[in-house]
Amino acid sequence: MSGPMALEPGGAEQDTLALRLAGPGPAIFRRGDDMTLALRLPAQGPDEDAVNRLAADLADRVGPAVHPYEVAALLEAEGLSAEVIRHQYGHENVFSLASALYERVPRTFPEPPAAADPWRPDTVRCLLRGVLFALPALAYLLTAPLWRVDRHAPVLIVAAVASWAWGQALGHRAHLRLVTGRREAARTLLAGSVLGAAVATGLAALPAGGGPVTAVAAAQSLYLAAAGVLLVLGRERLLLAALTPLIAGAAVLPWWEPGPLLRTGLPLLAVLATLAACARVLWAGLATPAVPGGPRPGLRSSLPYGLFGLAAAVLVMLEGRRHPYAVIALTLSMGPAEWLLYRYRGWSVAALRVSATPGAFRLRSAAVLGLCLTGYLLLLLPPALLTGSDPAALLLLAATLWTALLLQAFGVAWPPAVVCLLAAGGAGAVIWLDLPPGPAVLPLWCGVAAVCLTVCAIRLLGRPSPHA
Repeated sequence: MSGPMALEPGGAEQDTLALRLAGPGPAIFRRGDDMTLALRLPAQGPDEDAVNRLAADLADRVGPAVHPYEVAALLEAEGLSAEVIRHQYGHENVFSLASALYERVPRTFPEPPAAADPWRPDTVRCLLRGVLFALPALAYLLTAPLWRVDRHAPVLIVAAVASWAWGQALGHRAHLRLVTGRREAARTLLAGSVLGAAVATGLAALPAGGGPVTAVAAAQSLYLAAAGVLLVLGRERLLLAALTPLIAGAAVLPWWEPGPLLRTGLPLLAVLATLAACARVLWAGLATPAVPGGPRPGLRSSLPYGLFGLAAAVLVMLEGRRHPYAVIALTLSMGPAEWLLYRYRGWSVAALRVSATPGAFRLRSAAVLGLCLTGYLLLLLPPALLTGSDPAALLLLAATLWTALLLQAFGVAWPPAVVCLLAAGGAGAVIWLDLPPGPAVLPLWCGVAAVCLTVCAIRLLGRPSPHA
């Protein structure tokens, strides 16, 4: 040794056993880091600066921990060995260092990422369905010079009302069978659509008393049955393609007179194309393997849906007697109405996630219901004014139908069926018997029905369980 060793307090003897880096190193040990191990005296204790730097580096991952053991697992995952923990940070083991980090970092519990909306609607599909509901009216426009409204309209109305009621019940049953399998749903639709077309034609034949109008009612019933099958199975674009002859014929009417042959042939061609598309889709469904032992729902479960379809058809018919163009606007609005039904379900699920108490969710659910219903009625207000119809009657009828469909979407079938049947029966009896207040009875009954159904929706759907 070339010189004396200084032994004063605070001299170099304090660092004799401490081998350190020249500059401050990273807080976390990594394989390949250029550092040496710090050898400490047992009495020196933890290196607070090093622990603080480590806490700052790991704050975003230590904060959400609910117990020091989680921090210990994190340190082991970072590759900190027992020797590094003891010599670099001055702690006896990983659990001691984890407890120190847990105490230094405040608790933070970030919100989980927002889940995808399971009820996000297909906007194009919803709008297309609304158009498809209204397109068959072009057939009556094409064939208008070939038949008398006063004699033939009641026959076609009877067939349409019967087809509407039957289609609602059949659509519900087919959706239940789709849970079992596509073959089972196809069998249900095949048998139900044929029987429904036969029932509608038979009922229409009673006021027709025979004659060509019965054949027209049969064609209408067959089309409604086949179109219902395509809509239930989600083949809207195929149905639109089948209606191309009808669309083309109606498009040239302002500039060209097609003549009786085309006026009759184009609607008939559209009906045949729809039947062919329906047969093709059902054949593909029947070709799929059967599901053995699947549940077979009872017929009574679909009864309230058929009764609602009957009541809705009667209410729309009563409105159409005075304002037929308003009915066309209402039919077109069924697409946006379906879109709003999906929106209500999605927004209700979002409201459930942010609500802390049942009362808070009920308020949010009522607000969502009011928003959707108001939006639907505002959409119908301009057509009601442009067509010269009674806005109150059309909007109250639309509110009744939309709230009834909303309840049915959640499996609440009997209340909307009973309320709408009472409204249709009461308004129909007053108008049929020409009792006071006459035509004003329809908005009155629809208003009462809309209020009852809205209260029912707030009460039943304002609970968390239907949305969970």
